[in-house]
Amino acid sequence: MPPLEIDRRSPVPLYFQIGRRIEEAIERGELAPGEKLPTEIELAATLDISRPTVRRAIEELVGKGLLTRRRGVGTRVTDVQVRRRIALTSLYDDLVAAGRQPLTRVLRFGTDRVDRHAARMLGLPGTEQLVHCERLRLADGAPLALLRNWLPPRFADLTADALATHGLYRMMAERNGRPAVARQRITAKAATPEQARLLDIGPHTPLISMQRTSFDSTGTAVEYADNLYRADHYAIEVTVFNR
Repeated sequence: MPPLEIDRRSPVPLYFQIGRRIEEAIERGELAPGEKLPTEIELAATLDISRPTVRRAIEELVGKGLLTRRRGVGTRVTDVQVRRRIALTSLYDDLVAAGRQPLTRVLRFGTDRVDRHAARMLGLPGTEQLVHCERLRLADGAPLALLRNWLPPRFADLTADALATHGLYRMMAERNGRPAVARQRITAKAATPEQARLLDIGPHTPLISMQRTSFDSTGTAVEYADNLYRADHYAIEVTVFNR
């Protein structure tokens, strides 16, 4: 980490100066994505300032999404965001294409889930038993998204083991059910305590929320998804045209 310079005679608060110096180092590439910062105690001793002052500076940068803090790991520069264009692709495949290492933890899986809302989105009776899976997707070891999917009974031969090692859309394509078009809605949502724990973020941290109903080439609904993404690690890119 490059040396940090602060001006004790300046009216600018010390915590703000520290945060700005770290931010500038990140912008110049002097602090690389994933690089670990010294501890609060080490920074306080080096700069001869109080630990609460250092903590406030770090917390400000965590709030901006420039730094991440994990117990047992420390404070690191945030990895480059996963940027996805608005396209009907699998997050698993997008991570691989971006040179990232995807990892999936299957949290829940069943082939007899009854969910009236999901069934309605799939155009099925409310009592229909659906295939349901909930997965935690990590990129290079860092939690990125909570993926929650409901599928019609035609996909009942899927397994939790397969979902842990393969992209969902690829397996749907193998069963002649690859999504061809989708209707989706993107909003923001505050993380619940359980979601915050799984995604390694603070309670009530804003998340990107995406609900999607996908249809195959015949117009039949094949998937309803309700996914949550860490806003500090994930971005959606849209190309717009002037009519």
